[in-house]
Amino acid sequence: VQLQASGGGLVQAGGSLRLSCSASERPYSSSYMGWFRQAPGKEREFVGGIRWGSGVTHYDNSVKGRFTITRDNAKNTRYLQMNSLQDEDTAVYYCVLGNGVSNNYMRPGAYKYWGKGTQVTVSS
Repeated sequence: VQLQASGGGLVQAGGSLRLSCSASERPYSSSYMGWFRQAPGKEREFVGGIRWGSGVTHYDNSVKGRFTITRDNAKNTRYLQMNSLQDEDTAVYYCVLGNGVSNNYMRPGAYKYWGKGTQVTVSS
């Protein structure tokens, strides 16, 4: 499976961006797609994710209420809508896909497939 990531860019604080992540083939319904981010000098951290089939979502506390994951099954794509962006959201964002991901969804090691990182820069 290959992941095609797109979106990102430069935005002013308070603005919005949308990231997309498309899978080259339809994942299993039990698969889990998510996003991690890594800011300079910091560890990679979980942002949010979604169970492919059920649509159940999880978000890190730092983005709850601001970020939303939506889906387009026809395009094998999930979207990360990011609103009310803040300086601390600046990072390289990675989409990920894993099978057999359960309560370990916040761990990078749970994911086999990684998309190319995309830069999100929030200016104040």
